[in-house]
Amino acid sequence: MSRQTRASHPIYGLLPTDVEGFDSLAELALDMRSSWNHAGDQVWRLLDPELWELTQNPWVVLQTVSRDKLERELADPTFRENISALLRAKRHATETQAWFQQHHAQAPLTCAAYFSMEFMLSEALPIYSGGLGQRGR
Repeated sequence: MSRQTRASHPIYGLLPTDVEGFDSLAELALDMRSSWNHAGDQVWRLLDPELWELTQNPWVVLQTVSRDKLERELADPTFRENISALLRAKRHATETQAWFQQHHAQAPLTCAAYFSMEFMLSEALPIYSGGLGQRGR
């Protein structure tokens, strides 16, 4: 993401985007695969163990971690290599053909989407809904 795009995007408003390595963490935090792929959990747990245990939400952790803590961890070569490995795995998974493309490459169907509230969501997307017809007693 270019600096001009990032600076103008409201999602980055008050975040320490000038910290070297922040972009990599933001890319990981905004990857919804983390709701079922827990390879990156240790990154968020290291940044804020209490908040991570409460929310399991990488974006919340990244939004609230102190600048000092962020700079300290990003200065650690082991931490940076872990982030790089996670990004490589994410990008590889994104670029690799899925099962359908591998097994039915000649099919006329070029894409399909399935959206269900029961699947693919995590605590990162709070849903405020009560049961229909329920009343307090």
